[in-house]
Amino acid sequence: MPRQARLDAPGTLHHVIVRGIEKRRIIKDNKDREDFVRRMGEIALAGNTFIYAWALMTNHAHILLRSGPDGLSSYMRRLLTGYATRYNRRHNRHGHLFQNRYKSIICEEEPYFLELVRYIHLNPLRAGLVKDLSGLAGYRWSGHGVLMGQHSNDWQACPDVLERFGKTAAKARIAYEKYVSEGMAQLYRPDLVGGGLVRSRGGWSEVKALRKLGITEASDDRILGSGAFVERLLQEATGQVRRHFAGPGTGKEIEQTVLATCEQAGISIEELRSGSRRKPVAEIRRQLVRKLVQGHGVSLAESARQTGVSTSAISRILARLQPVMSH
Repeated sequence: MPRQARLDAPGTLHHVIVRGIEKRRIIKDNKDREDFVRRMGEIALAGNTFIYAWALMTNHAHILLRSGPDGLSSYMRRLLTGYATRYNRRHNRHGHLFQNRYKSIICEEEPYFLELVRYIHLNPLRAGLVKDLSGLAGYRWSGHGVLMGQHSNDWQACPDVLERFGKTAAKARIAYEKYVSEGMAQLYRPDLVGGGLVRSRGGWSEVKALRKLGITEASDDRILGSGAFVERLLQEATGQVRRHFAGPGTGKEIEQTVLATCEQAGISIEELRSGSRRKPVAEIRRQLVRKLVQGHGVSLAESARQTGVSTSAISRILARLQPVMSH
């Protein structure tokens, strides 16, 4: 059966799983770990890719990310090709290091975002690389310790995760750690490492129950989410809904749209991008999100940069707009 094409629209939330060829090691020592993590972060910053969770194991890696303007494929190609070249040179080996086709699952933000952050960050604990939550916080090779403030980097999108747990970093970390601890009893979660209707519904029994009631849903092995989410993504992928700013003037056209909208409302771009929650500013932000994302297909990440909020805030604005748009 031929492979399905990737769904690779910029601004899409992906759970990416990278495995060594024939389940072999992709890491031999700490220099390898440092090189992989450094590349992962540097390329993310350069390509405006947002990384929310990650765990580097011995023969595989998990990454939860939102793709940048160039899409997922460009990011992964730079990461894996550069790392494999250096790894082979360091260890005097030849041939492929990774499975030819990394796995990427597009994920519906709610309810999967936080579940995936927790699942990915618990990988070292499940694998026995650390003994407890304290050890996990000190573990250098996953994003959990960064969220907990034990390690730091300038590329992990920590605020977008922590703001879902509390208004201050200290309170958010307490609530986040509690949330992670509640998931420690969970073992392997097949529903979080693949797409399709069975996984999205949490098991075959749920699907059979729906079918007995005469309820059917769209599904796709590349997507983890509800039937409505699947249908929307597939529509956008075939060009029936999605429209893009085109040509080399993309950035200029986006800037002009933002500037014109702000000028009409008497609000400065500086105030818009300051993150202000004043009612008039919030309303202009909603208008811009509708224009940029729903009207022109601009990615969530780019829309976030233009309007001065996080990508998760853009997602929440879109969720609130949805009922209006459906009438």
